[in-house]
Amino acid sequence: MDKPILNATMRKFGAPHTVIQEFQYWTVLLRPAQATLGALVLAAHEPAQAFSELSPASFTELHIVTKQMEASLTKAFKNDKLNYLMLMMVDPDVHFHIIPRYAQTKKFANKEFIDAGWPAAPNLGYINKTDEKTNQLIMEHIKSCW
Repeated sequence: MDKPILNATMRKFGAPHTVIQEFQYWTVLLRPAQATLGALVLAAHEPAQAFSELSPASFTELHIVTKQMEASLTKAFKNDKLNYLMLMMVDPDVHFHIIPRYAQTKKFANKEFIDAGWPAAPNLGYINKTDEKTNQLIMEHIKSCW
């Protein structure tokens, strides 16, 4: 499989350095601003700015990607819920923010992570402070659970 072309949205979220998994039509990236532990971005490769513009093949692969991603996050962090947010207000390329949700504080890499929005909508304005090293450890852990 050829490497996908990194669109502006992928680059904004740190690609290629934040890439966790690449598929033919989708890329899973770590969301550098960790609203909750393991927050990701799922970005489409096709040049689309509306969900309905994606090809049928992209939708077919989305099923595979989400199944693997959900299983990996659950194995990695034992999240209580998982929220998919497709906002596309600032970054117009088709993408989702994948926000694992937690009823309780989680510990990872000697840091505490809280879900400031639980049990309501995710609070994307709250960011659990991480550094490049911690983000790398989160990525490696998710990859090891893939």
